[in-house]
Amino acid sequence: MAEFVRLEVSEGVGTIRLDRPKMNAISVQVQAELRAVAAEATERDDVRAVVLFGGDRVFAAGNDVKEMADLTYAEMVTVSGSIQSAVTAVADIPKPVVAAINGYALGGGCELALAADVRIAADNATLGQPEVLLGIIPGAGGTQRLSRLVGPSKAKDIIFTGRFVKADEALAIGLVDRLVPAESVYTEALAWARQFATAAPYAVRAAKESINRGLEIDLATGLEIERIQFAALFATEDARTGMQSFVDHGPGKAHFEGR
Repeated sequence: MAEFVRLEVSEGVGTIRLDRPKMNAISVQVQAELRAVAAEATERDDVRAVVLFGGDRVFAAGNDVKEMADLTYAEMVTVSGSIQSAVTAVADIPKPVVAAINGYALGGGCELALAADVRIAADNATLGQPEVLLGIIPGAGGTQRLSRLVGPSKAKDIIFTGRFVKADEALAIGLVDRLVPAESVYTEALAWARQFATAAPYAVRAAKESINRGLEIDLATGLEIERIQFAALFATEDARTGMQSFVDHGPGKAHFEGR
């Protein structure tokens, strides 16, 4: 049984819940537990979408600096892979993932939020990559995912200065996708995730894979990935069900079995 990270499943949605008092610092143990629950969420057929949630007070205030402070270069060469792979495991969940952000999402916590497909934040949330203020840089994807999300100039400003980004600016630059009152963050994220509980899972998975892989490569190769994924879906029962339902009843009325 995991101590700090758990997967709670209800009505097709899995909530990955961080619960390491006081600030959800991401320790080596938390990293291992994140990898485990990400794998579980990936494998379970009853999980069609995922909510990342750190609680009503804080999303995650960063990686555990106390664990890293005395590490040598040689030691960090080994440890850095573990730090990065925990966030990558969440990013690689082949289902829609939404981060529900209350309070602080800083450093490794911000990087974890960046691994989601969509970010819903409290209107008083604070995000940032303050690693440079510790004499280091983001090491779990911040330099890469943030620049892809908000553009290189904005990412450089945030990372070079280590400054905190308030909720209204985060929304304006695209760092988060929606602001809601703090007490509504989880509810809104859950509602977003639940719309996929009855969606065609292989189609959603193919769409996520095509977008994510396409962002990494040239347009021509991305179009080829899309073409292959598009054609492959015609081997699923859901495609036949969806298209026949459209012909007979119009859009949005199909009942998919996930096959």
